[in-house]
Amino acid sequence: MPKGLGKTQKRILLLLQGGIGLVFAGTPGRQMRLLKEMDKEWKKIEREALSRSIRSLYRSQLIQFQERGGGRVEMELTKEGKKKTLDFDIDNLSVKKQPRWDGKWRIVSFDIPKDEKKAREAFRAHLRRMGFSMLHKSVFVIPYPCGDEIDFLIECFELRQYVRQILAQDIDNALHLKQHFQLL
Repeated sequence: MPKGLGKTQKRILLLLQGGIGLVFAGTPGRQMRLLKEMDKEWKKIEREALSRSIRSLYRSQLIQFQERGGGRVEMELTKEGKKKTLDFDIDNLSVKKQPRWDGKWRIVSFDIPKDEKKAREAFRAHLRRMGFSMLHKSVFVIPYPCGDEIDFLIECFELRQYVRQILAQDIDNALHLKQHFQLL
């Protein structure tokens, strides 16, 4: 997801992209799971923030409104909006090293069930390839901003309910991690 967009705007674009994902979800079970997750995400957005964000996305030409029959209006991604939401190439996804470390650790923790084993292993492999260090089998850490990249992976593998992101200032093995990431 591109920089410069607010949290609510990013969530709206991802939810609109999730609507497109319903077409490709395959089984009705996956479609229902995706719909439930999208419903949860919509409910997390404050109504006032939602209105401001939609206006801003419209002004930025990332979304458009289409009038439908019966006085109904639908919101949809524009070509530019689709490009922004699909801005990442999953095979070349990486976390950009910052010239100066902000002193914060980005921790990704997940508990993905056994029936989602392929998604779990792919998610774990992508974290390693992106430069994360494994703290535990399902807990990874990196010192650089990576929220957009993680959100992209979560959406690709449909893992929203299983993955948590944590921003920490202190870790008990910080010296080891600083050496690992060459921050000393």
